[in-house]
Amino acid sequence: MTSVNDEETDHPRHPEEHIAPVPRISVQAFCETDQTLAAVTAAGEDRRLAKAHLTAKEGGLAAAIEVYETMPTPNVIVIESDGTRDILEGLDDLAGVCDPGTRVVVIGNPNDTAPYRELVRRGVNDYVVGPVETIDVVRSICSLFSASEAIITGRVIAVVGAKGGVGASTVAHNVAWTIARDLALDSVVIDLDLAFGTASLDYNQDPVQGIANAVLSQDRPDTALMERLLAKCTERLSLLAAPATLDRVYDFGAEAFDAVFDTLRMTTPCIVLDVPHQWSGWTRRALINADDIVIVAEPDLANLRNTKNMLTVLKTARPNDRPPLYCINQVGMHKRAEIDVKSFAKTMESQPIAVIPFDSKLFSTAANNGQMIAEVSKSHRTTALFQNMANRLVGRGEVKKPKRSLLGPLLKKLKGRSGRASAPHRKAS
Repeated sequence: MTSVNDEETDHPRHPEEHIAPVPRISVQAFCETDQTLAAVTAAGEDRRLAKAHLTAKEGGLAAAIEVYETMPTPNVIVIESDGTRDILEGLDDLAGVCDPGTRVVVIGNPNDTAPYRELVRRGVNDYVVGPVETIDVVRSICSLFSASEAIITGRVIAVVGAKGGVGASTVAHNVAWTIARDLALDSVVIDLDLAFGTASLDYNQDPVQGIANAVLSQDRPDTALMERLLAKCTERLSLLAAPATLDRVYDFGAEAFDAVFDTLRMTTPCIVLDVPHQWSGWTRRALINADDIVIVAEPDLANLRNTKNMLTVLKTARPNDRPPLYCINQVGMHKRAEIDVKSFAKTMESQPIAVIPFDSKLFSTAANNGQMIAEVSKSHRTTALFQNMANRLVGRGEVKKPKRSLLGPLLKKLKGRSGRASAPHRKAS
């Protein structure tokens, strides 16, 4: 068994938490209670453990020791202690049949009296006090790899429209640009609308290669290939552009983009997917496997229906993730009947992450110039909306404006007088 220095045993649960998926590993769990057995089994269905081969059995430590006396150990062993046996003695026996490099997670009992330091000394990589839920198991197994090896660390944010033409690409591109500039995170935008993508236009780029070269390559894409295909938009923002040509039909299998996403996760802290409005095997998979999802909708009946349907399906497919988010775009269009934001939110049973006002001049100017909204108007309220979206999506919370002090104008005036009074003195000196 291998050990790591880990003095933190409490894993706080919060909605902004980012849990990176694991690589292809084998996991075997030995449970003492039906509740833990059910939690571990459900964890095997979680998207972040999709590449893991996970099996769960009854029997706890005693069963694990018996099994591994005649069988090689997997990458990860999960052991539940029911408190009836000396856990340190049991771990000593397990160490005698464990292969080097195997990682061990112990689900403990409140009655366990062994100090955590002694558990670490015996090669325990993580200790969780039971009873556990599914997300506790997912978090514990995933942390073994993301924390110690940084195999897959990048956060994937998928942005998709509830209908075509609702401005989902514009939202995706501005949020990614804001994450790169204002939050100083190296980011990549992947334009997945291969036939009609607009990312290269919005960023004023004309790359020769892009996502098509990666996904249609005969070889599995590696880091070197991805570096060659990326177009540099800013110091921290890169683009994997769509060809936006109609010389072929772009039909893909459900797993076509997996290798591209996995490769970029290894090197890029933030990946924003500009997902086209279509419902196919690969778009559904891209959305479900993303760390966060933003659905962009306009305030009309068709968008209301589609957003509700998408939220329902994606919530069901991602029971251990933060629910998908949505934003309402182009609100307040002249002479258009709209569903008000309050009614829209009531149907969704949640508030939108942002309500973006309609401003044809601002957005058309940005699109025609190949600029972002903040470059056209730094002080526009939509710029602040994109900043708040960026902060929430990377787990930093909403940016709040400092409260305006009632004494502010008076202090500013006094400061100005003080500066003018001291000016002759500075000149004389």
